[in-house]
Amino acid sequence: MTDFDAYAETYEDTLSTALAISGESPHYFARQRIRFLNARLRRLRTRPVRSILDFGCGVGSAVPLVREEFAPHRVVGLDVSKDSLDVARQRYPGAAEFSLVHDYEPRQDIDLAFCNGVFHHIAPHARAGTLERIAQSLRPGGYFALWENNPWNPGARYVMARCEFDRGAIMLSVRETVALIRSAGLHVREVRYMFIFPRALRALRWSEPLLSGLPIGAQYQVLSQRPEQSRTAS
Repeated sequence: MTDFDAYAETYEDTLSTALAISGESPHYFARQRIRFLNARLRRLRTRPVRSILDFGCGVGSAVPLVREEFAPHRVVGLDVSKDSLDVARQRYPGAAEFSLVHDYEPRQDIDLAFCNGVFHHIAPHARAGTLERIAQSLRPGGYFALWENNPWNPGARYVMARCEFDRGAIMLSVRETVALIRSAGLHVREVRYMFIFPRALRALRWSEPLLSGLPIGAQYQVLSQRPEQSRTAS
């Protein structure tokens, strides 16, 4: 799988180049994901989000966005790349508790965990175990939002083919993702799709939330919840 230490200093530029066809920057997509997630959680009338886990945080780009959108008391950023975490600490000092994945001990105290484009970089045999650890980090009733690229969307496939660190990545279908999440003892609340229209058709983007139930967006979000009484409890 990809060695993200090699991309710690160039990650955003590499991703920007791959996304250029959409007419948007990585920041645009990151902000829209966080806003969309918050809107879906409000629709479910969830409790206030006080603690957030960004699994696969990379260089920490989403941290200021989740702080702005949710105003949490605590943010934890995890990644397998030490060099990426070093960049995150330099860019966002004090904004999150940045840690290597293998150094993090789940304590069932996280209100909301999320990840974006992480699981297609995890070897298939290791995905179930990774999801178990994420589930164990959640408090009873906590939520997990998993964003992945839609393998049925030609735009998503094209961007991944152009992106250096996505070469060799193994995409996950919604069915595979849902099965993994359920195997970790989480309850799937909904599946939604986003990013249908490129910037050239941005006048139509007002309709994307209305179309989010259709499997046509470049990315999908599977929103799940840890039951109040769960077999993931230690």
